[in-house]
Amino acid sequence: MSDTASLFSDKSDIYARARPTYPDEIFHFIKDLCTEHKLAWDCATGNGQAAKGLANVFERVIATDISKEQIAHHLPLDNVEFSVCPAEVTPFADASFDLVNVAQALHWFDFERFWPEVKRVLKPGGVFITYAYGFFQINPEIDALVDRNIHRVIAPFWAKNNQLIMNAYRDVDFPFEKLPVPQMEIVVEWSFEQMMDYLHSWSATRRCMDKQGTDFFEHARGELQGVWGAPDTVRAVKMPMVIVAGRP
Repeated sequence: MSDTASLFSDKSDIYARARPTYPDEIFHFIKDLCTEHKLAWDCATGNGQAAKGLANVFERVIATDISKEQIAHHLPLDNVEFSVCPAEVTPFADASFDLVNVAQALHWFDFERFWPEVKRVLKPGGVFITYAYGFFQINPEIDALVDRNIHRVIAPFWAKNNQLIMNAYRDVDFPFEKLPVPQMEIVVEWSFEQMMDYLHSWSATRRCMDKQGTDFFEHARGELQGVWGAPDTVRAVKMPMVIVAGRP
């Protein structure tokens, strides 16, 4: 198993329940971008958060991921076919897809191999889109505690790939004609445990736990619980999105 596959296979159950779904607006935007809506490839689907929205736009969706454990936890979607497959080498025929979609995963790919594969499988006039979300914001008090007790502790454990998303993909050389994209954000409502599950799902958190143990995380839990209120209190959470779209 590759390092990337292993990373996202570990704690795939937590990932499946913790990761936010994408706003309907991104799929309305995708629908307007594409001239046909027969078949989409959701590459690096995880457990299918984006595939769920694409399934409402396209007749069929092929959703792949390098992690068989992520695929094992996929959402039940009638018109989505899930399979284990790397992003860079696929069994798909040339000019198969109206859309190639990558959500929260582009920074893990081997671009020298991935971009030719995208160009090969996209139909003439087809669209490539990638989008991702940044660190969340709740309120100044909680955000400051997350920064001090989580962000700063796990900072050395982020893979260099993560810097691409932290820099809003500005350092990625896209071999397409870029299209105008709107500004969007994810807005969800979380309980305390949902927030902690999300923090636990970060790759750097898990690397830090492997190296240093879980004491830092339990300390953060106590600090955050002290300002959250009752555990079943639900709070609004915002995550800014990065969106890049284009045509070969």
